[in-house]
Amino acid sequence: MNKWRALALTAEQMAEVDALAVKAYGLQLIQMMENAGRHLATLAAEMLGDRASKPVFILCGAGNNGGGGMVAARHLSSWGVEVQTLLAADPGSLKTVPAQQWQSVSALGLASKSRRIPPVYLIIDALLGYGGRGDPRPPISDWIERANQSGVPILSLDIPSGLDASTGLPGSPTIRAAATLTLAAPKTGLLSDSARSYVGELFLADIGIPPQVYRDLFPHLVAFPPFSPGGPVLIS
Repeated sequence: MNKWRALALTAEQMAEVDALAVKAYGLQLIQMMENAGRHLATLAAEMLGDRASKPVFILCGAGNNGGGGMVAARHLSSWGVEVQTLLAADPGSLKTVPAQQWQSVSALGLASKSRRIPPVYLIIDALLGYGGRGDPRPPISDWIERANQSGVPILSLDIPSGLDASTGLPGSPTIRAAATLTLAAPKTGLLSDSARSYVGELFLADIGIPPQVYRDLFPHLVAFPPFSPGGPVLIS
């Protein structure tokens, strides 16, 4: 665990990483979102196991985290999983890249207008990303409460919605995940004692950010997130 604590970044540091990757190294948001969503779908399929064709409900917010959930919906559907995707926001509020993902999800017939969580085997939480601050507000808070009360295992993307990525302090409400797939580098809050009961098993996924980005921003770090050609890495 000491190794992962040494690599952990605050929300502000992660924002610097994302910005530099785009501005200095030519990565595009849609590339990173696609990588995140595919890794999310892979982990979801592993959690389903021999129930891989069973229903999954994906909760998406209006931001880039929600876009990652939409990408996962597309991949899971291609793999034979029955997927319903709920956008907890006005589609008109989406920025360009998440809007493109939602258009794809809608065209594939994977969009849901349900006001409740249907009978499913897994819920994917892609409501709020690492930039979230304070207590979630409706309708996000309503869906967090419904997910927690469902009794269905929850897989969170990057951070359980409602949890402060830097401090690990839970908002009211906060998703209680069975597993969390964090992206690019662990967030400091995920490794805190206060977050333990919300994070579940913690996995780390490579979204294509080169190690040089970390070296440019944080030269004091001795190591950088170690990735391999495989999928997400279990880190706690």
